[in-house]
Amino acid sequence: MAQSPPAVRSPAYAKSILKVLFVSLIFDLLSFTLILPLFPRLLDFYKAQPDNVVLEAIFTHLNTFKASFHRPISNRFDVVLLGGALGSLFSLLQAISSPLLGALSDRHGRRTALLYSMLGNIASVALWVFATDFPTFLASRVVGGLSEGNVQLAIAIATDVSTPETRGATLALVGVAFSIAFTFGPMLGAYLASQTLALTISDQNPFATAALFSLALLVVETVFLYVKLPETRPLREVKDLSSETAAEKQIRVEAERADQAKTGSMLLNATHFLFLLIFSGMEFSLPFMTFDLFNHTPADSGKLLGFIGLLASVLQGSFVRRAKPANVVKTGLVSAAVSFFLLSRVNSQRELYVAAAFLAVTSATVVTGLTALVSLRIGEKDRGRVLGGFRSAGQIGRATGPLLFCSLYWWAGRQTAYVVGGTGMVGVATLVWSGLSV
Repeated sequence: MAQSPPAVRSPAYAKSILKVLFVSLIFDLLSFTLILPLFPRLLDFYKAQPDNVVLEAIFTHLNTFKASFHRPISNRFDVVLLGGALGSLFSLLQAISSPLLGALSDRHGRRTALLYSMLGNIASVALWVFATDFPTFLASRVVGGLSEGNVQLAIAIATDVSTPETRGATLALVGVAFSIAFTFGPMLGAYLASQTLALTISDQNPFATAALFSLALLVVETVFLYVKLPETRPLREVKDLSSETAAEKQIRVEAERADQAKTGSMLLNATHFLFLLIFSGMEFSLPFMTFDLFNHTPADSGKLLGFIGLLASVLQGSFVRRAKPANVVKTGLVSAAVSFFLLSRVNSQRELYVAAAFLAVTSATVVTGLTALVSLRIGEKDRGRVLGGFRSAGQIGRATGPLLFCSLYWWAGRQTAYVVGGTGMVGVATLVWSGLSV
């Protein structure tokens, strides 16, 4: 059984917890990102199978969607569209499960909720190992979407052990783990997909090697967390009050904090939703744009994403760790608007990489800064639930953004879509600039 958190959170205690979190996030996010570059080949593999009723029904709906646009959409993008649909499903399931996992962590402890989440992740990847047909693979994504709560719970734990003064720097470590994993995870996944183990399952599932490596990462992470991570959830009641006056004062302070948290959280949740609604649409449309303009191959796209990831990790370790969270968010939103307007006019590889540099600033700043601001506006009692609601709002935006933005992209063209996106980001930046305090 995990030990109760100490009454006084020393810097040494916080540092030890953050080391455990950082290592576990690297394992978790590497496992998560291994599959990303494999989606086109993986879905092509299932598409080529005969008598695939589920997949045929999905492609029928996707073709109906494609036919609604006046601009023809190449069949080359069928698999990309299917991957986007699966991504939207995953995000929608995350939106449902995030508040539930957060409430579970408030009631039974962060460590308990995190270990349950890990068991779900292991079950999800185990299904992928044996996914010789599309329905099994789809089931693995559903289980993963409902159980993936590692990042959300890691943020709650980091908030438990940090102070308001160190909150921004602490949460920047989560962003650094993201940047490292999203830079190297896809490359590792692409390499593993070219390797074949001498196993029977490899003959039926050519991606079993990558899936087994992903599973191994999660098992090691789970054991590591079980051994190294103590419970960090603050005690929900203070029983040794010195007087009734102190008790009354505590009730009043908590009530005031709850009112402030409700107002602040609503604004931050709305900002998170609107930002990811627009930004995720741009992320999904970027491969279409680079293919249309520059005939980008997957290797070219990987190079572009690697550039964004490396620059974002540098910014996470420098600017984001030191700046005030509100300023971090504002910088990221302005950079996002600039990147959208640049993408609407880009005509060369050089211009594309300039726009990508602004995208890296946005990737490094906005979500990390918003998360820090949420953590500063909530008390200890319902921290997990509130952070779960914040994540849920963002995941709803991430689930719907690609559909809306790509519809605009194919109906009205690249320039109109990105100008509208940039204008939307200006609106979100205005909301934040006028509504958030430093």
